[in-house]
Amino acid sequence: MTKLYWEDFQVGDVREYGGHEVTEEEIIRFGKEFDPQPFHVDEDAAARSPFGGLVASGWQTAGFFMRMLVDNALKGAQSMGSPGVEWLRWRKPVRPGDTLHVRQVVVDKKPSRNHANMGHVKNHFEILNQDHEVVMEMESYGMFLRRPDGETEA
Repeated sequence: MTKLYWEDFQVGDVREYGGHEVTEEEIIRFGKEFDPQPFHVDEDAAARSPFGGLVASGWQTAGFFMRMLVDNALKGAQSMGSPGVEWLRWRKPVRPGDTLHVRQVVVDKKPSRNHANMGHVKNHFEILNQDHEVVMEMESYGMFLRRPDGETEA
């Protein structure tokens, strides 16, 4: 597997990946455990809500995103975690049967001020449904190891 270091990320790079189909069962299960509002756990109550039906918690949508990120973009990357999310917005409800995917754009990168062997990569993420509608978007930083001296590029 190719190792991806900080040097391998370039401003303007675009990656698209994912393909998670959201089920009613996982929405209700997550809602009951972590966000037990009626429109996440009860079909009848959800039908009477402003959403007009069952919808996923925004935090569950963020979890779907994270899984797609790890399984795709971070596979082989020399990721050292993240110092945080700059901003996050939920744009449209996620419903049972939606299929989610991710569009990632590198918007900035800089060497770490505190760790000479690492750098920061700022990404803009859009989480889209099967109709290419943005359901969630965010900007956050990832920390990646820098390529060791003598190691060749990916």
